[in-house]
Amino acid sequence: MTEASISLCMIVRDEEEVLERCLSTIADIVDEIIIVDTGSTDNTKEIARKFTDKIYDFEWIDDFSKARNFSFSKSTKEYIMWLDADDIVPDESRQQILELKNKLITHNMKSVLMEYQYAFDAEGNSTFAHRRERIVKRDCNFKWVGKVHEILDVSGTAHVTNIVIKHKRMKAHSDRNIKIYEKALKLGETLSIRDRFNYANECYDNQQYDKALKLYEEYLKEFEDSDLVDQRVYGYLKIVDCLIQLNEFDKAILNGLKSFQLDYPRAEVCCRLGYLYETKKEILKAINWYKIATAVDIPMHSTYIQQHCYTWLPHLQLFACYVSIGNFQEAKRHNDLAAKYIPNSAYVTNNEKVLEEMKLKYENGD
Repeated sequence: MTEASISLCMIVRDEEEVLERCLSTIADIVDEIIIVDTGSTDNTKEIARKFTDKIYDFEWIDDFSKARNFSFSKSTKEYIMWLDADDIVPDESRQQILELKNKLITHNMKSVLMEYQYAFDAEGNSTFAHRRERIVKRDCNFKWVGKVHEILDVSGTAHVTNIVIKHKRMKAHSDRNIKIYEKALKLGETLSIRDRFNYANECYDNQQYDKALKLYEEYLKEFEDSDLVDQRVYGYLKIVDCLIQLNEFDKAILNGLKSFQLDYPRAEVCCRLGYLYETKKEILKAINWYKIATAVDIPMHSTYIQQHCYTWLPHLQLFACYVSIGNFQEAKRHNDLAAKYIPNSAYVTNNEKVLEEMKLKYENGD
């Protein structure tokens, strides 16, 4: 069986803290490593040289896609894989990628989707994941598009896998991306609808909630007659998040409910509705929404998945709700259900202690 060859293409800048960690998880799996440096002033290049001599400079021009397309242009193997410097390939994924190399050519795969776990809680549990085209066939000549939060513009049927790549950010969030968008707007450039949506995300991340809210609302209005259900549901979800930050809870509830006109309830929305009613001290309503979150299936067609909303989070919130109304039996049941997903979590063990303390107080009439 012929094994496919893979070029790993990366763009980096001042990544001395994480680059070796990343490359150590993938270097022995790929057949070529291309490193494009966009202006490092630390030891990034020296670290890269431990793994490859194919290191290129690219003058930064506030456009991630152009840098990534340049990195792809330097590849020579049959397939191209990309990673960010703060990504890692877990051990189980390493084995899966090795097995995949034996299938790429046989099945003439044009692109391969992998799960990108992008955010984690304090205990390392994934809280946000989406699927990304991670490997593409080089002679398809797929291009990156978008100044920031760029994506590969692929065509044809993609091969979907359960291979996981983890994004382990170490740098603090900066205003770099929002400045790129604002510079483009100042120069009179027209942002694509996707760029405008990502601009809204950057505004949200930089706590500019009023501006983000307006951009999300414009996004939804532009797509109100489209069949892009997943994107529209996610748009409502982001509006809900903005309104929560602005303490406009009733408006947040209305916008969460609007998402149900597009598709069956998503656990991400249900958990937010539960949180909103819990905050409003309407515990029975909160309980019902958290229960719905535990019952709905993960939408496998969705690009945007917050996995904890479908697994342990609603059970932990149900624990808190039931404790607040003195139903310790149900509280324990939901804490035990959460433990099935996160058995070694401090959340679970702390809840067990809280439950014992509350039961003692209740029994003593305190």
